[in-house]
Amino acid sequence: MKKFNPNRRRRKSLRLKGYDYSQKGLYFVTICVQNRACLFGDIQNGVMHLNDAGTMIEKWYYELENKFPDIQCGTHVVMPDHFHCIIHNVGANLGVGTDVLGSTSSIDSNFVGISSEHVGSPLYRVIQWFKTMTTNEYIRKVKTDNWPRFDRKLWQRNYWEHIIRNERAHQNISKYILNNPLKWKGDTLNRK
Repeated sequence: MKKFNPNRRRRKSLRLKGYDYSQKGLYFVTICVQNRACLFGDIQNGVMHLNDAGTMIEKWYYELENKFPDIQCGTHVVMPDHFHCIIHNVGANLGVGTDVLGSTSSIDSNFVGISSEHVGSPLYRVIQWFKTMTTNEYIRKVKTDNWPRFDRKLWQRNYWEHIIRNERAHQNISKYILNNPLKWKGDTLNRK
């Protein structure tokens, strides 16, 4: 075990300090493949064509709603080397409630909080579960279906998120996500 070194540089958190990511709200999330490897398909003429791995990513995204009763999947796009989505935490208030954008939603009355520290599903746990499930299935497919190998980890260690604060921002971000394949050629991070 490594000895604690107080002078060692600490990884800076990307999360908003003091914000409870288990509360009701909309979250724009981007998760990148390790080393930005293009593993999930190709973009041709501005259209994303998912391969089997890309279809698997989409499948596990929709499974979030089954795993976390307070989570709803919104607009998303699987890109060759990253994934954009809007995750809607409808709140764990065990009934009908109103979210930050004013829409009414209903929650399964059998919901049990994820931990004693949060009433609902913290965003980091939702993303952690998604990364774990997609990584495990990808590894199985490398062994059984000869999917391309990845470098140590399927996903980069962290993820990027943005709290969506109003309906206008929600519409703009949804449009950005849906138009992402059209902008692939001009993307400075695109290595192809």
